[in-house]
Amino acid sequence: MSKQEGTPIKSTIDHQRKTRETKHHPETGKSVGYFELLRQNPNFRWLWGGQVVSLLGDWFNLIASAILIAELTGSSLALGVLFTIRMLAPFIIAPIAGICAARYNRKHLLIITDLARAVIVLGFLFVRDASHIWLLYALTTLLFAVSGFFSPARSAILPDLTSPQELGTANTLGAATWSVMLAVGAAIGGLTTGLFGSQTAFIIDGCTFALSAGILLNIKLPSLSSTTSETSGRAKLTALRYMLQHPDILFIALHKAAISLLMSSGVQVILVEIAKNYFVIGVGGALSLGIMYCMNGVGSGIGPILARRWTGDRDKPLRVSISFGYVIASIGLAIMAPVSSFGTVTFGGLIRSVGGGIAWVFSTQLLLQRAPNEIRGRIFGTEFALFTLMGGASSLITGALMDRFQLQIILGGMGVLTLIPALLWWFWQRHHSRVRKK
Repeated sequence: MSKQEGTPIKSTIDHQRKTRETKHHPETGKSVGYFELLRQNPNFRWLWGGQVVSLLGDWFNLIASAILIAELTGSSLALGVLFTIRMLAPFIIAPIAGICAARYNRKHLLIITDLARAVIVLGFLFVRDASHIWLLYALTTLLFAVSGFFSPARSAILPDLTSPQELGTANTLGAATWSVMLAVGAAIGGLTTGLFGSQTAFIIDGCTFALSAGILLNIKLPSLSSTTSETSGRAKLTALRYMLQHPDILFIALHKAAISLLMSSGVQVILVEIAKNYFVIGVGGALSLGIMYCMNGVGSGIGPILARRWTGDRDKPLRVSISFGYVIASIGLAIMAPVSSFGTVTFGGLIRSVGGGIAWVFSTQLLLQRAPNEIRGRIFGTEFALFTLMGGASSLITGALMDRFQLQIILGGMGVLTLIPALLWWFWQRHHSRVRKK
C-alpha cells in the first residue's frame, strides 16, 4: 500500500471510530437491562442460548481432560503441556480466524466450528491408558485450533446483533454467562467425572456442541453484516498497523494477554495440582477441582456485574475499574498462596476471579465501543492471539516451576507480578488523558 493510499484509509476508519464513540456516549440513551435485552432482542437471545449450552460442555471437557492426564501420567509438566496446547493451538490459527471473522458470515463461522467440535471431541473416547497421551494431545490441538475461529467471530458479531444501548449490557451478560457456566459446568462436570468417569463427560461435551449449532441457526443477521465491508479495499489496513497507529486500542487489547499470563492460565494448572495432591475430594480430586472452578466462575461473574452499577458504559470509569481489577486479583492470589486450607484456597480464588472478571469484561467493552467495524474482527483476532500465546507460555512455565518449587512460592510471585499491569495501565491513562485534553 502506498502512502497516498494509506492516508484516506486511516482517515475513513478514524471517522467511523469517532462516530462509533459518539453512538456509545452515555448521554445518547440509557442502557437496557439484562432481562429487557433477552426479551426484546431475539437474535441476541439465540446467540446467548448457544453460548450457555456450548460453555457447559467446555468445562466438562476441561475437567475430564485434566483429571484424565493427571491420572495417566502423574506429571505436573505433562499437565502443563495440556494447558499449553489448549492456548497455543488457537494462537496459531488466530491470524486466519481474525480475517475470517472480518470477511465472512460470522453466524456461519459459529455454526461450522460448533459442528466440527462436536465430531472432534468424540475422539477423546479412545484415550484409555498412558500410551494414548499423544492422542489426547493431538485431539486437544485440533479441538482448540477449531475453537480459535469461534471466539473472534462471537466477539465481532455482538455489535451486529445489538443496538448501542444494548451493547454494554450484552457484553456484560455474555461474560457473566461464561462465569456462571464455569461455575455450573465445573461443578456438574466434576461430579460427572468423579462419579461416571471422563468418558461420560466427553460424550456430554460433544452433544452440547451439536445442540449449540442448532440454536445458532435461528439467528437472523442484518443484511449489512452478512458480508462485512472487509471485502472492500479498506480491508488492506491490517489490525496490527491500525493498533500501532492507535496505541490506546493496542493497550486495551493487551489486557487479556496480561490476565492470561499472570493470573489465569497458570492458576488453572495449579488448581489441578491442589485438587489432586492437597485437598482430594472425589475420584482423583475431580469434585474438589469442580468446586474451585465453580467459585472462580462465581467471582468472575459477579465482579463485572457489581462494578458496572458504577461504571455503566462510561469510558473513564471503565478504565479506572480495570486497574482496581488487577489489585483485587493480586489480593486474591495472596489469600490463596499459603494453601493452608481448602476454604482459603477457594475464597482466594473467588476474590482473584472478581478482579480478573472486571479487567476482562471492561477491556472487551472498551474495544467494542472503540474498534471500527471494518477491522473489528481482525482486532479481536489479534487480541485472542495475544491472549492464547501468553496463556500457553504461562501454562508451560507454571507446569515446569511446579516440579521445582512449592506452590506457595509460585502463587505469591503471581500475586506480586499482577500489580505490574495495574501500574502500567494507570500510567498510560494519565498520559492518554493529557493527550485527549489537548
